[in-house]
Amino acid sequence: MAQEQVVFHTADTGSVAVLIPCYNEAVTIAKVVDDFKRTLPDADIYVYDNNSNDGTGDIAREHGAIVRTESRQGKGNVVRQMLRDIDADYYVMVDGDDTYPAEEAPELLMPLIEDKADMCVGDRLSNGTYGEENDRAFHGFGNNLVRRLIKIIYGFEFSDVMTGYRSFNNVFAATMPVLSPGFEIETELSIHAVDKGWRIAEVPIDYRDRPEGSESKLSTFSDGMKVLKTIMSLFKDYKPMALFGWVALICVVIGLIFGIPVIAEFAQTGLVPRMPTALLAVAFVFIGLLALVCGIILDTVVKGTRKQYELDVLKVYRSRETAKE
Repeated sequence: MAQEQVVFHTADTGSVAVLIPCYNEAVTIAKVVDDFKRTLPDADIYVYDNNSNDGTGDIAREHGAIVRTESRQGKGNVVRQMLRDIDADYYVMVDGDDTYPAEEAPELLMPLIEDKADMCVGDRLSNGTYGEENDRAFHGFGNNLVRRLIKIIYGFEFSDVMTGYRSFNNVFAATMPVLSPGFEIETELSIHAVDKGWRIAEVPIDYRDRPEGSESKLSTFSDGMKVLKTIMSLFKDYKPMALFGWVALICVVIGLIFGIPVIAEFAQTGLVPRMPTALLAVAFVFIGLLALVCGIILDTVVKGTRKQYELDVLKVYRSRETAKE
């Protein structure tokens, strides 16, 4: 689909940094940098070269990008360093593979500039372009699975949770604790935004598949398992009472299934002939109660951490307001 040429000036609305994490994107990086420089002429274009061996960094530099190197392999590691290094009012994060049109960037920035959102997600799925362009097996299935899990666990339904095209404001960036080292970063950003109550907007965007000669670095199954692991790890960290409450319920139910026949037999005969079954029932009930106690304790810790996080966010807001005066 042909894209209309768009020029969006941001000098009067705040500084914009375009963040492009890259690993071996020599085929596409020149076009990506040129497109964003044309669409967002006032923005700073940052390319972080993640140990490329095909000259990606040199090509990006030749086309006017600010190029830096991140030696720790993995997209999450790159994004973490980007957020530490770069100060701007608004950020646009995009992959360097030319699958996301730069012409869509103004649409991603407007909800932030109008103060209607703190993070804006580029939704590839709603208009069907991702399904038409992406022929890699199981990618759509994996995206839908992650979306459903986040809906069930966190109560928020993303249209596209795995997209690499999104924007966020400086307070969100300054208070985002990046823990994921790799491609799980998109899932982490999404869950963090939901859990901490940030305002989220979704903007339908066109998607195009990689051009010939450009290869995806994403492994469908290994990276998919990492994403699922991240979801469960954050579930434990953010909602321990829900997780351990379910563990407790399951263990107690299993204990009762084993234990009720033993109790009934004891009531009739005064004997406990199936001692191993009785011990197993007691063990499951005990584990369930222990899980419940763990959930209560961890939930108290999480609530305390959440309160401190809100105070930290407030401090960042105050410092930004002071800096503008």
